[in-house]
Amino acid sequence: MNQIIVFVTLGLALIMFIWDKIRYDFVALSALFLLVILGIIPAGDAFAGFAHTAVITVAAVMIIGEGMLSSGLIDVVAKYLQRIGDRLFWQILVLCIITALASAFMNNVGALAIMMPVAIKLSRNSNRSPSAILMPLAFSSLLGGMITLIGTPPNIIIASLRQEALGGSFRMFDFAPAGLPLAGIGILFMAAIGWRLIPMRKAKPDDDDIFKIEDYITEVELTEDSKIIGKSITELRDSDDFEINVLSLIRNKLSINVPKAQEILREGDIIILESDSENLKSFIDICKVSLVGYPDSEDEEQDSELKAEKLTIREVVMLDSSRLIGKTAAGIHMRERYGANLLAIARGNRRLIKRIDHSKFKAGDVLLLQGSEDRLSDSITRMGCLPISYREIRIGHPRRIISALLIFGAAITSLLMGLLPVQIAFSLAALLFVFSGIVSFREVYENINWPIIVLLAAMIPVGMALESSGAAQMIASNIVKHGANLAVWQIIGGIMLISMLLSNVVNNAATAVLMAPIALKIAGGLQLSPDAFLMAIALGASSAFLTPIGHQSNTLVMSPGGYKFSDYWRLGLPIQILVLCLGTPIILYVWI
Repeated sequence: MNQIIVFVTLGLALIMFIWDKIRYDFVALSALFLLVILGIIPAGDAFAGFAHTAVITVAAVMIIGEGMLSSGLIDVVAKYLQRIGDRLFWQILVLCIITALASAFMNNVGALAIMMPVAIKLSRNSNRSPSAILMPLAFSSLLGGMITLIGTPPNIIIASLRQEALGGSFRMFDFAPAGLPLAGIGILFMAAIGWRLIPMRKAKPDDDDIFKIEDYITEVELTEDSKIIGKSITELRDSDDFEINVLSLIRNKLSINVPKAQEILREGDIIILESDSENLKSFIDICKVSLVGYPDSEDEEQDSELKAEKLTIREVVMLDSSRLIGKTAAGIHMRERYGANLLAIARGNRRLIKRIDHSKFKAGDVLLLQGSEDRLSDSITRMGCLPISYREIRIGHPRRIISALLIFGAAITSLLMGLLPVQIAFSLAALLFVFSGIVSFREVYENINWPIIVLLAAMIPVGMALESSGAAQMIASNIVKHGANLAVWQIIGGIMLISMLLSNVVNNAATAVLMAPIALKIAGGLQLSPDAFLMAIALGASSAFLTPIGHQSNTLVMSPGGYKFSDYWRLGLPIQILVLCLGTPIILYVWI
């Protein structure tokens, strides 16, 4: 009976994960509480997952990843990468290699977010659509995560579960024999052939249905100090100082959708224009125009305080976990609540019809925000967004770069020499990042992805229930029984394939938690090395290449690349086939 309850609970959880209407951490908590109420999981063990070594390690790695970003190391690398030539092969190859290597030692999404602006700028300079580079870049962040113990949460989970089951954890580079060649071959394939499978979403002058990262819809108001009062629409369009496209004009609360080229601009006019982020900033600075304030947020005292602070402009993408999805900037009083002005918004491959402050936010929206330099980072985190570029690439202070490298290197050395277990080594490194000033006390908690932490902490007891109830043994026994006539490579490949399919619709960490107990039972039944089966799950869980919802890296590039949901399998399917066909024999050779 307990087995049936566990199966039904997991089935419902998987359906809810795929449905994606309720956030995955709440789905995991619901599954946990249901099994506690039904007596499958003891109440005293309900929150044991929060103390699990895998959860602690994942949180520490997130802090270390932020430290590597804050140190300026990645930004220095990004600066030199802009010297790459115009050949697409070299652009994809070099950018993807750097992204993969960075992802091996830090958060996948963080590495991708740093490299995205570089890729977009190279595409602009080459007069090429960024869609040719961004998807390979996202996939490289996933491939790079396969290389090391800390490269991705599934690897950390698999190592921790191995420690519990077999008395020893995987070491830092135990994943490299499979992860390194797969990452290398995958990147080479994408640079030489794979990019040709991606639809080029390059914008055309009169095509409203095509999106570019640089195409924002923006609203500005002409004040008494504006230098373009008395000028015509044509003069704006023909200016050598900036490039903008005037879409419409609002005068005396009346909208002129297609203003005449000879229309003379007046004080109080609101211009709705289209421009890239750099030209927008130049236009505002040169022409002395003002951002359009929301009707219910014109607080002069607050405005004066905001103007007195040092302002910065940040380009961010809205994550699918954001609390603002379905709301409008005007409705949430963005300026008062978050201290941020919404300068512009861009969305997928569609232009906005409504004015930007009355357009409902959606996952993947790219926003251009202005706010206090001291407070904007905190606001972006609270809004559930992720920064994807700055107005200028930051150059880290050399002392911080050296400090970050020394601390991180010491943590890696302690692991390789067996001096400290992984959770202690990286927790200590995270603490030293704080004490050395690389990461602030506030940033420690801001940069932990709490939904992932809650998901892991909730699913670990659920995964244990899969084993304690006998459900994992039942599945394993049936696989061993019916797979008696199958070759070992077929069973290993099947385990990896199931993990791949799950990871494309379910969080990869949850996939690892659910599949690991089953794999260990199968290995015991077949009297084969459990390491081979655990590695198959680790590779499969990190291979979410078919959909934009399988991993946040895939979601992050969807809007800037102008991709459709169906675009991902075009490149993702060949990559998954490569991982499956090459990963299986590598596992058999190294671990069987």
